[in-house]
Order: sequence, then structure tokens, then C-alpha cells
Amino acid sequence: MTRRIVRTVIQVGTLATILLFFAYLLDNRYRVLPTSIHNQIPSHHPGLIVTDINVKTCSSLNVFSSCAPDSDQWQMIDKELYLGSIWFSKAYVYVLRMKEEELGHGDKVVLDVRISRLDPALTDKTESREKWESRNGGIWLKRSAKHADSDSKDAVTAVDILFGADAVEPRLGWEVKDLPLLLDTAGETQESRLTVRRGQPVKIEKVVPRIRKDGKFKIMQAADLHLSTGFGTCRDTDPDGKDGNRCDADTKTLEFVGRLLDEEKPDLVVLSGDQVNGETAPDAQSAIFKFAELFIQRRIPYAAIFGNHDDEGSLPRTAQMEILQGLPYSLSEAGSNTIDGVGNYFVEVLAPGHSQHSALTLYLLDTHSYSPDEAHYKGYDWIKPNQIKWFKDTASTLKRDHSKYSLIHLDMAFIHIPIPEYTDQNAIRVGQYREPPTAPTFNSGFKNALVEHGVMVVSCGHDHVNDYCALSQSLESQKPELWMCYAGGSGYGGYGGWGGYDRRLRFFELDTDEARITTWKRVESKDGDERKKKLDRQIIVDGGKVVND
Repeated sequence: MTRRIVRTVIQVGTLATILLFFAYLLDNRYRVLPTSIHNQIPSHHPGLIVTDINVKTCSSLNVFSSCAPDSDQWQMIDKELYLGSIWFSKAYVYVLRMKEEELGHGDKVVLDVRISRLDPALTDKTESREKWESRNGGIWLKRSAKHADSDSKDAVTAVDILFGADAVEPRLGWEVKDLPLLLDTAGETQESRLTVRRGQPVKIEKVVPRIRKDGKFKIMQAADLHLSTGFGTCRDTDPDGKDGNRCDADTKTLEFVGRLLDEEKPDLVVLSGDQVNGETAPDAQSAIFKFAELFIQRRIPYAAIFGNHDDEGSLPRTAQMEILQGLPYSLSEAGSNTIDGVGNYFVEVLAPGHSQHSALTLYLLDTHSYSPDEAHYKGYDWIKPNQIKWFKDTASTLKRDHSKYSLIHLDMAFIHIPIPEYTDQNAIRVGQYREPPTAPTFNSGFKNALVEHGVMVVSCGHDHVNDYCALSQSLESQKPELWMCYAGGSGYGGYGGWGGYDRRLRFFELDTDEARITTWKRVESKDGDERKKKLDRQIIVDGGKVVND
């Protein structure tokens, strides 16, 4: 009798396991990539109109529960609405689309979407004559069977999901809903928000940065923003002077960066890695959109590279770069897929007026993450030989083009992880040295390549509480050959202790008439006078030569 009972239990358990496995396969069969990452895949190409939206939930405790759609026509937006915070429950948004030319007179298209517990017609007098259709998750749809409406700019053509009460939508033609989806929030850590696009995709015009009429050009370097999905939690700071007060990291970081964008009015922003705090960003896209909106609202071009934390969340470097490349005012590029890393590229800043000559070249390279050979070289990865070859070949080619420029052409480089030469204890430093540089222990020779090809300034992030510029000099002649700068950490989501360190941003101002580069920092300090100062202002290049001012 005992053996029969045990055998029955095992059989039931095996059957449940098999059912769970097939339910898993069924769920994954219908997953599609989010619209924000692959806007050009067939399911999202121009001409598709959204005809219905719904939410479906499923439970791993119920073997008959499945998140698979009711038919093959429905497509899942591959973002789990609880972000994995409820282990036994999942929820997804599904979208039904039709080709515009295949719409019949009886087919309805979505013209508006609301999130509400009550029928919008009951709460909004202006909607009293409109019929709203209820869906799961508090979704209300206004749909029309009139075929002409599908051709209008008001028809919904794409749907996506963002997360957090601070979620923003920087994409042209998109709108994030004010209220989150109404789900069973037991254990839910982030609000899931529906965002929709009306009409067809807006073409993103490539911005060409240019020196101002006065011959000057200002760059803001923002390093280590460490943004999260949602507000995030501050590290190593007590902004109000009272222990226990809540401190929302992303709010403070974005306010700080926004303030200095308005005060300094840079012509370009370089994001030098760790924009996303991977471990607290289960939806990296929501974090990316928050910093991008700052620049898009102000119409400031920006270029980004990655750090060691960016891809520790929900998206790899390739997917994040694809998002960045699709946003307005972004100059970011993935670079060649034949060399190591994602984000090896250059930005040309043209001379004033209508000139097509480059006055300034910025080289941006991926410094990867952690050492691939920890047994021999502990710590962090290094710039690879094929990246250095790419840089040398590119610099040589560009130099021939730059020879046609009537003034002295200037070159700079930006990376995330410092190169080994930052550890030189004999280098002349201007600024704060608060922690040993965590450069790779293997030296691949990138510094020599920079000097050989006339790059006079390289600036990095990574070590948050270092903000100095170190002067590298020739061993033979002791002449200055390269300034190696730190930006200093700007984000409250990353560490920033070490003796009351204030978050900061670095600026570079170029005067092309004088072939001069001047740099300084600005801090987010409780001291009002400190907040206004340009700290450690120094001329690092003058007359097209590296100088020690």
C-alpha cells in the first residue's frame, strides 16, 4: 500500500512537471522583441495599425495557467510586468495588429488608450458621448470601425512598456500613460506603464555638431550616472543632514545634470559609461530614457559609451546601443562589429558657418568590463589590439582630411575604464585623488597610440571619487604629451563617499581660434558658493600643444 501511494505521488509530480514544461514552451513560442529595440522588424513596420490591446496573467502554481495568447494573431510585448518580483505570477501585455491595407469596414482600430478603474466616459464629461471598451489591467480602449480613422495621425500604431513612477518617453510621437497598469501589486516593486505611438514613425534627422560662431565649443562629460528602473536609492549621501531621510537617487542625479545643462549650456554631452546601474535596472530602457530626455528637451547632441555596469541589467550593450541610435539628438554608434566591443566610433565637430571641414574629432572606445584572464590579470578588461588598430587606421585617414582645415585641428578621446598610465604616481595632478585608479593590470599600449596620432586629452569615468587630470610626459624629453582626466562620479546611485565627496561633472571648452582646450568641474554641493564655482580651471592645450598651465 505504501509503495503504491509513493508511486502515485511520483507520477502526479512527473505529470505536473511535464505540464509546466510545455506551458513554458508555449509561453516562449509567442514572445517578440519590444518595439523600442527593433522598430524595423516586420511586426512593427509602417502600415501596421493596432486593433486591440490586453493584459494576460498566469501562475506557475497552476499547471493549466498559461501566458500564451488566445491566437497566433496576438503578439506579446516581451517585458514581464512584475519584472520578476513575484516568482509564482507573471503578466504580459498583448497587442493585436493588422496591415492598414487589409482593414475592412467592420474592423476596429485603436484611437485612444486610458488607464482607469472606471469608464472614462463617467469621469470625464468631455468623453460622455464616447464608448470605451474595458480590458484587463485597467486598460480602456476607444476604438472605431471607420476605415478612414486608420489613416489619421491619431490611430495607435505601436505599443511598449516602461517602468517606474518617474518613467518618461523621449521618442518622437510616443506618449507614456500617466497611470500605471492596474495589476495585483502584491510584491510588485515597479509600476508598469503603457506607452503608445500614434501615426507612423517619425524620421530622426542626424544632428551635425558644429563650432559656434565665436570659435568655441563646450563639452559636458557626465560619468557614472548609475540610473535605475524607478527612483533608485542614494548611496553615500545624506542630502538633508538627517539620517533616515529618503533620498531618491535618480531624481537628485537628473536635477543636478539638468541644472548644469541650463547654467553651462554645453554644445555636446559625452556620457562616458555606467549610465545604467545594472543591478537596480531590471528594465534598462526606462533608465536610458530618463537621461536621454534631459538632452532631447534641450536639443543638445549627446554621445555615449558603456561601462562595466550598463549591461548587468536587462539588456546587453548591442540592444542598448540600438535604443540610443534611435533617439533624437543621439550621436551614439555601435561601430564595426568586426572589432571587440560595442561603441567604438568617432564624432566630427565641424568648423563654424557652412564649412564642411572638421575642427575637432572625438574618439570614443569601449573599454569592456572585467578581465577575461583573471588568473594572470586581475581586475578589469583592456582595450584590445584590433580596437587600437581601428583607432590608428581611422586617425591616419582622418588626418589627411583634416590637413585641409586652415586652423589647428584638435583631437580628444573618451573611455570608461582608465588606462594603466593613470596609475603613474609621479604624474603631475590637478584635482582630487581619493582612490587608487582601478585600471587594467595588462597594458595593451593604447596610450602610446593616442600620443602617436596627436590626441592630446583622454578622459574617463569609472573611479567615482577621482576627478583629477594627470599630465603624462615624454620619458626622453620630459615634454608634456597627454592629459589624462577623470570626470568624477555624477550619479547618486553609485558610490560617492570617501570624505564628503560631492557629485560632479567635468567640462571642456575648446577655442578653435587659439587651438586651446580649457577644463573645469562643477559640483552638487550644499554650499551655495561651491555650487557656482568652476573648480580647478586649467588650460591643458594651447596653440595645439599639450601644456602645463
